[in-house]
Amino acid sequence: MKTSLISQNKYKQGLKTLKTSLIALFLTLLVGAIVIEISGFSAIDTYIAIFTGSLGTEKGRVLSLSQGTPLLLTGLSFAIAFRVRIINTGVEGQLYIGAITSAIIGAYVTFLPGPLHVAAAILAGMLAGGLVGLFIGYLKIKFDSSEVIVGIMLNEILILVTTWLSTGPLKSEGSAISQTNMILDSAKLTKIVPRSQLTTAIIMAVIIAIVLEWMLRKTALGYEIQVTGSNLQAARTAGIQVSKVYLFTIFLSGAIAGLAGCALSLGIHYRFIENISTGLGFSGIPVAALAAYSPLGVVFSSILFGVLKAGAMTLNRTTSIPIEFVSMIQALVVVFVAAPKMISSIGYFIKSPFTKLIKNKGNQQSSNDEIA
Repeated sequence: MKTSLISQNKYKQGLKTLKTSLIALFLTLLVGAIVIEISGFSAIDTYIAIFTGSLGTEKGRVLSLSQGTPLLLTGLSFAIAFRVRIINTGVEGQLYIGAITSAIIGAYVTFLPGPLHVAAAILAGMLAGGLVGLFIGYLKIKFDSSEVIVGIMLNEILILVTTWLSTGPLKSEGSAISQTNMILDSAKLTKIVPRSQLTTAIIMAVIIAIVLEWMLRKTALGYEIQVTGSNLQAARTAGIQVSKVYLFTIFLSGAIAGLAGCALSLGIHYRFIENISTGLGFSGIPVAALAAYSPLGVVFSSILFGVLKAGAMTLNRTTSIPIEFVSMIQALVVVFVAAPKMISSIGYFIKSPFTKLIKNKGNQQSSNDEIA
């Protein structure tokens, strides 16, 4: 009976979360349309160009998925950390260290056969990202430092370190730009669609999302993570080793961010290049927020953001409409998702007239029945 009640509560909470995300998405598109119109452009034409360019052709759909893959991984990284209320602002730096580590293994380790070589490069990149996350978690537990500040500071340090490596000791000989040597063929991720950037990284990312969802829902560790995130005092009272939960979760978050870097260096650029990421670590924040930090939800929200990014590329090539409108839409997602009370109030405002109408009809019907 108790288990059934808990399941019903989780189901209701899930529906409420889904409704909030859908309302946030609707308001984002609505406010975005208003801003576009005020700016002197057609909102309808803008949205048609975005979604036709990203979903209207096979090339557009492939581009949407390939653009969404790193966002899926950085979104998962941020989402799993947030389940214990850790705000992992260090995803960008973890991505960079994962990218250069996997590129080093891919370029300089020559004695491993194909499957083992790419696996070693991926595991090394994930381990590097995970260790950075573990360092952030250690500082939080040991010295009560802010993971937000530490993460942001580490981003700058790690990006500069990787820049120095790709500019100096690891720079490809004869190259005019800062980049490492090309990785070996045995370390390259397999392309799902030839002559595209869509690789097996998306399959790994979806599998990770499914495993994380299963872990959170069906395992004792997942239960400890959720309790720690929802009520720290209750977790300690229940005998949960909060420090270990923190360290495991932030390590896992960093490892997933490192995998995002692997996807770039092993699947797209085939080497590490300076400024390999265009803020993908921070772009994972709205992806995770729109999904309400649900691993499976991140899969769908990352595809949506991938569609927007692919649409922006088409927008830039085929129209005179500024692509900055796409960045505005992404920012609006954060604004509305970060204000759940406002979303609930708007939902109540919309729902209230219909509720009163149904209630009045019910009262009128009851009065008619009494008269009869």
